[in-house]
Amino acid sequence: MRSHGRTTYMRLHGAWSAIALINVMLVVGRAAVYAQEAPSEPLAAEQKAFLERMRALDWIKGPATVTAEGDAKLAIPEQYVYLDARNTSKFLELQHNLGNGREVMVAPRNLQWQAYLEFSAEGYVKDDEKIDASALLKTLKENTQNANTERQHRGWGSLHLVDWATPPVYNTTTKRLEWATILESQDGRAVNFSTKILGRRGYTSVIMVTDPANLHEAESSLDNILTGYAFNPGETYADWRSGDKVAKYGLAALIVGGVAAVAAKKGLFSVLAGFLAVAWKFIAAAAVAAVAWLRRLFTKKEV
Repeated sequence: MRSHGRTTYMRLHGAWSAIALINVMLVVGRAAVYAQEAPSEPLAAEQKAFLERMRALDWIKGPATVTAEGDAKLAIPEQYVYLDARNTSKFLELQHNLGNGREVMVAPRNLQWQAYLEFSAEGYVKDDEKIDASALLKTLKENTQNANTERQHRGWGSLHLVDWATPPVYNTTTKRLEWATILESQDGRAVNFSTKILGRRGYTSVIMVTDPANLHEAESSLDNILTGYAFNPGETYADWRSGDKVAKYGLAALIVGGVAAVAAKKGLFSVLAGFLAVAWKFIAAAAVAAVAWLRRLFTKKEV
């Protein structure tokens, strides 16, 4: 992406509440086993620095209830932790992942998976659209390659979209659109599991990152977390009234970037590439190496 393309994207990005298909540090299922054991070797310098920067973040420990954007609340259960937008931005940077400064993070205390939430006030999204999973996958693959330009500009490794882990599915009862994609980098593979919760004035994006082998367990845990997320009375999808703002796109566009997808249809493909540069996330190599010591975050110091 050229520099003027990045500038254009960032201006538009700040104007619209871009989807935070962002996900970061996963602690892989097999690593979670080691996390329960005392480390047998001392921390390497890089791992120690990584861990200390993690410890410096302002962690909120459950049980707690936090106010969420979009007139909503999120309950943080016991044994889970939360980072506000400012601290989530720092956490993303530690993982060599791009963010937009608006997403917040919730995860189990063992950091076996992490989920990122952000509300986009784009209006009421009509849910009567058919989804062509094959066409959407092709679009995502093509623009993910373009998005790697921004990562390379920062000296970070490239990410590549492999396939659906779970094709897009819309639940008409819960008003949730969900899908999962498999990403690949030089460090291996990860799954980005995405949920869009539709509301009266927009939607909340929930992005979870985990190891492919841990997807089903993490998905079940995330589902339990989302039972503690709710729009306030009068702000749910069912509360929409004639005259309220209606989004200029439907379910399919939510999967490929919302307003970024609309911009692409107008020829602004750099916007969509820039969106995906922020969207796709992966675990940092330092996090994988330090996983056996991550329990120190919450055992040596209260959060």
